[in-house]
Amino acid sequence: MNFNDLKEMYNECVEKYGIEAPKHISEILQNARERHSSDFLITHPNGNVDQSWRAFKGKNLEKLILYIIKRCVQDMELGIISGDKLEGKILDKQLSKIKRNVLVDYGEYGCHLPDVDLLVYDPKTLDVLVIMSSKVTLRERIAQTGYWKYKIKENPVTAKIKILFITLDEDSTLTSKTPPKKGRAIAEKDTDGTYVLTLDGLETSSNVKLFDTLIDDIREFSKQV
Repeated sequence: MNFNDLKEMYNECVEKYGIEAPKHISEILQNARERHSSDFLITHPNGNVDQSWRAFKGKNLEKLILYIIKRCVQDMELGIISGDKLEGKILDKQLSKIKRNVLVDYGEYGCHLPDVDLLVYDPKTLDVLVIMSSKVTLRERIAQTGYWKYKIKENPVTAKIKILFITLDEDSTLTSKTPPKKGRAIAEKDTDGTYVLTLDGLETSSNVKLFDTLIDDIREFSKQV
């Protein structure tokens, strides 16, 4: 089981559900789990299946989101890349400039990349417009996302970058506005937008929305720079 298999499963879902397909990603991943576990045990008979699945699920959720939105972002004449593209020691000129434009300055402790899964940037200026984190549940990174928003906003060089969070919300932290759970409060106050891929009910707000609003919001963010 690899990402190409997962992408094929998603494409089949698109044929069945059309624009509603992203809401079925939890279902797709659940169907992929059995195949992944079977393949894993063939090569690692004494391995930890659950640990392997969690790693596979998290990493490939990021890739799947990139696959879903890449064409739409490019149609806006913007670029989008995975954050891990900036982690190499040797980068080409373009990636090096994108990296410089998103670094967080810790003074005497140096400059460091924020934890980020995807970046949207202007190909003409290489300014970073949006950084996104994608996780299965909020507890995996929502507080860290709030921290990075604070660090990004305190520097005038990076202050205009929007900090977004994308989640399947499989633990239903975001379902209701009232009474708000801690994760919902952080999503509301400490991100520039949280987007949920779900078939379940979601009490939306100006900051916590369904995933299908993401592209329109990126378009608006790009006009504000």
